[in-house]
Amino acid sequence: MAAIAAAVAAATSAFTSFHLTRATPYTRLHIRTFITSSLSSSSTKFNITFAPPKPKPKPKPEPAIPINSDSDSNSVPNLEAEIGDQLYIPWIVRDEKGNLTLQSTPPARLLHEMANASTSKKKKKGKEVASKAATVVPTPEPKHSKAARRFYNENFRDPPQRLSKVLAAAGVASRRSSEELIFQGRVTVNGSVCKTPQTKVDPARDVIYVNGNRLPKKLPTKVYLALNKPKGYICSSGEKETKSVMSLFDDFIKSWDKRHPGQPKPRLFTVGRLDVATTGLIIVTNDGEFTHQISHPSSNLSKEYIATIDGEVHKRHLIAISEGTVIDGVHCTPDNVELLPGQPDLSRPRLRIVVHEGRNHEVRELVKNAGLQLRALKRIRIGGFRLPADLALGKHVELNQANLKALGWKS
Repeated sequence: MAAIAAAVAAATSAFTSFHLTRATPYTRLHIRTFITSSLSSSSTKFNITFAPPKPKPKPKPEPAIPINSDSDSNSVPNLEAEIGDQLYIPWIVRDEKGNLTLQSTPPARLLHEMANASTSKKKKKGKEVASKAATVVPTPEPKHSKAARRFYNENFRDPPQRLSKVLAAAGVASRRSSEELIFQGRVTVNGSVCKTPQTKVDPARDVIYVNGNRLPKKLPTKVYLALNKPKGYICSSGEKETKSVMSLFDDFIKSWDKRHPGQPKPRLFTVGRLDVATTGLIIVTNDGEFTHQISHPSSNLSKEYIATIDGEVHKRHLIAISEGTVIDGVHCTPDNVELLPGQPDLSRPRLRIVVHEGRNHEVRELVKNAGLQLRALKRIRIGGFRLPADLALGKHVELNQANLKALGWKS
């Protein structure tokens, strides 16, 4: 016991000789060196051995031990009970009074600073991750090769079309009126005035202006309608006409934005014409190519009419109609003429007349040339498409692909 007290006294004197006047954080190596040098200078020799470290729980903080030079050996506590089998190197800190003391745990200030440093690093890393997540750069669209773009343009992109055709499809005016606008210099293409209706343009790429208004890049969807035309309406889309069949589609045009949002409204027109007194089937669309193909004489589409006659119909009348008549210098002959059987609710006779040329007023001229007086005329069939029996006058129905195929349309 006396030897241990002497060792502590020697260590205390060694610390004092090194002028520990400031709270310098000495390491365990420094403290071990100080104790070894002090012990070697003493005449007393100690047989001290160090046991290997044992896994022990973290010791509880112990009260600080004053190491003032004025303290004597009686004030030193029982170090043998404190140290045990293993020697712990204490921390040297300065207390509130300014005295240097020894303690077995790091000072509270150091632990607090270490805790703050680790927390700030975690927060900084979290902010960096959040900032990286917030500034996510969208991936650019993949670049396609020239061969892929050429294949797409040749097989999927709509080919360039004539300027007059594009204006008519966009609903600016009819084909003829569009040509007049072009000739008058009221149409510009990519900033230059264009006066050639045959100029090939692509609405998706070219910038086209008509009367100062830009033509939409995307053309309206193709529309195909079958109308049961009533009597008293003419097949003209002119603004001066008060009773045009186009007025029957006002509700259809008004609801266009709801059914096709983002697309321009179509400009509708009729495929062929029916005179003001004729009723029945007429096709309405905004597809100029479809109109040209269906109405062209080369299509050879047959058209079936029901003619109501005032008076009696004899065999000689049927022979006269079947022989045909001359219209505009061309001899027109019907495909078929038939007297329909009478019905209880119909007092007047009816004729079924089928023609294919579709000359102006052809059926009326055939009946007139036979010496008959026409009461009413109704068209019920074009090609393979027949007017629906439940379609009321003034109403329309949209055509599907089967109906278009029956009309002879080859898209």
